[in-house]
Amino acid sequence: MSDETKQTDSNIDFGILNSLLGYRLRRAQMNFFSKFSEVCSDLGISPGLFAVIAIVERNPGLTQTAVAQALGNDRSAMVAAVDKLEQMDIIERRPAKNDRRSYALFMTESGQQFFSRLSDRVMEHEKAMAQRLKNDKEVDWLLDILDTLAKD
Repeated sequence: MSDETKQTDSNIDFGILNSLLGYRLRRAQMNFFSKFSEVCSDLGISPGLFAVIAIVERNPGLTQTAVAQALGNDRSAMVAAVDKLEQMDIIERRPAKNDRRSYALFMTESGQQFFSRLSDRVMEHEKAMAQRLKNDKEVDWLLDILDTLAKD
């Protein structure tokens, strides 16, 4: 969140918004994403691109559609993300074995190395953000609550 926004927030009555879980979750997400950008923007990686890389790294051979569904992304947005990651030599498309109309996604060798370095940065970011909580028990509690809220 920018300094200007922080200064303005203290002068604004948010009324009902501060009692809404969705609004508070969105503000927390915006803060996490802003800090993520500070940590990873020099590498050209957004939270969304990181998620795609993380899924492909752990699940080589998934189709673009399967990755999009796993992340709750629009298929058209996935094409642009994969195009960018392919241009960065992180992910490669190969014809899917079961469906010649689809492409399976795999990490490149340089992508594996890149993801290892990137993951270290992301984990440091997460650790710094988690230090705002009291302890590991509170982190685990929050993760459980977020999982509960994310279910349909």
